[in-house]
Amino acid sequence: MVILATLPGSSNLFSSLPPGPPPNDSPTSIPPRPPIPIPKYPPPLKSRKSPKPPPKPSTPAFKTVHNRSKYYKPVSEGVIASDGDRSVVIGESGVSYLLPGAPFEFQFSYSETPKAKPLAIREPAFLPFAPPTMPRPWTGKAPLKKSKKKIPLFDSFNPPPPGTKGVKHVEMPGPFPLGKFPVEGRTREEILGEPLSKAEIRMLVKPYLSHNRQVNLGRDGLTHNMLDLIHSHWKRQRVCKVRCKGVPTVDMDNVCHHLEEKTGGKIIHRVGGVVYLFRGRNYNYRTSPQYPVMLWKPATPVYPKLIQEAPEGLTKFEADELRMKGKNLIPICRLGNAVKNGVYISLVKDVRDAFEGSPLAKIDCKGMHTSDYKKIGAKLKELVPCVLLSFDDEQILMWRGHGWKSMYQGAPSFLTPIVADIASGLDGSDDPKNNNHKPDSKAVISSPKMTSLWKRAIESNKALLLDEIGLGPDALLKVVEEFEGISQAAEHSYPALVTLSEDGTGGLKAEYEGYHSEGCSEGEIYNDDDDDDDDEYFVNEPFEEMESPVPPGSLPVDLLAKRLGEE
Repeated sequence: MVILATLPGSSNLFSSLPPGPPPNDSPTSIPPRPPIPIPKYPPPLKSRKSPKPPPKPSTPAFKTVHNRSKYYKPVSEGVIASDGDRSVVIGESGVSYLLPGAPFEFQFSYSETPKAKPLAIREPAFLPFAPPTMPRPWTGKAPLKKSKKKIPLFDSFNPPPPGTKGVKHVEMPGPFPLGKFPVEGRTREEILGEPLSKAEIRMLVKPYLSHNRQVNLGRDGLTHNMLDLIHSHWKRQRVCKVRCKGVPTVDMDNVCHHLEEKTGGKIIHRVGGVVYLFRGRNYNYRTSPQYPVMLWKPATPVYPKLIQEAPEGLTKFEADELRMKGKNLIPICRLGNAVKNGVYISLVKDVRDAFEGSPLAKIDCKGMHTSDYKKIGAKLKELVPCVLLSFDDEQILMWRGHGWKSMYQGAPSFLTPIVADIASGLDGSDDPKNNNHKPDSKAVISSPKMTSLWKRAIESNKALLLDEIGLGPDALLKVVEEFEGISQAAEHSYPALVTLSEDGTGGLKAEYEGYHSEGCSEGEIYNDDDDDDDDEYFVNEPFEEMESPVPPGSLPVDLLAKRLGEE
């Protein structure tokens, strides 16, 4: 090691690294910048502080006390809350609101209120109308100044002239016969005036058949605010078109009754769920009633349960047996999915027809709202009538009850449908040893339509009702041959009396019964030019075959055969 260190020209292999550059002591030195700037991102959403919600308004119109609350207060019939002469009343029509000077007690829905009395309420009892001294709620803007122009009230008897700028088309009162004019009326009869003729009804309804200006009536039925909406339609037109869909169409008679009673109009035409409401010949919007508007929808009260464990006329065991048998029953119709807002006018008749063949009936309501098919079940219970058994699996199961009576009481006894009653077979009827409920082998099971066709065939001599069933082959063949001759004579008979001519030439002369063609030309006999105003509303009745008044044996062939036989 010493030798290597003393060699000339050799460098120290273990010397330290060369020193760095001399430090720069100048104060104006700037640190170098990074090549890429660091991006600045906003803080994540979770870390942001949520702003404070705005203070809730004190006006009760914007409060929903019944939402997400367990408010429950039992009520009894009578006044449950009052504010001076304004009160909330519990009566036969449910919860109603009494205001001074009102023509009737106001309700949220006039047509869809259950007939049962409510048991409790789900919100404090207060009126859903603006109090008479309520200040204007703050909207962020100052109230507008009063207009200097004095706008007169709209008068239907003196409407603005047609073509006025900024004024829509307004129909005059009427229609009136020639020489008559509108008269101020106070009562409903005075405002409606004389009954409309069929020609006037056709003239009023025709423009609105394809019109899209209408009032839509849905699951809540005829609500209070619709009254003001109907009068706003009547302000410019004589007829208001109301289209009904959903639950209220089960009982359209009830909807039409309340429309006429609450609005004062007259229904002049009705097609399915579409109703045309006439305002009256002497209607004046200036004197029409002004209804206060409901600011919110009141909470629905608590009503008695529709489904009971032991319905009327059944024990709990019998009701459970009926529910088990109803699970395998085929529904008579389906109201859910595409037709959940349809028109159910024929639903009551369909259920009654189903009860003719089975003591149970079921309706499929899959896809409908729960409250909708429960309302339908409550309506069917009153209209059919029937006993509700369950709403399980979104289906309405009904039992016709012990007091059920068939709609076809006039049908012959041998054509009456024989159906095994489920309720009568609960006490051991499934046992094969019990023969108390065996069906009659001689009975014929038939539908009501087939029954009416058979009755018509018997009346028109196309079918024969045997008095005795146990006939032998020969006796039965004799009866059939006799009936064949009678049926042929009745089939080929005509309502004309045929006699021989007076001159003895063998010619035939026909005189129609009830009509004499003497003095009438051929054109007058076949004249069919009378205009019938009822063609549009004519209902084509099914043609029934007339029983011939001509007795058998009076045909021309019979007379000629008798004459040749005498010769």
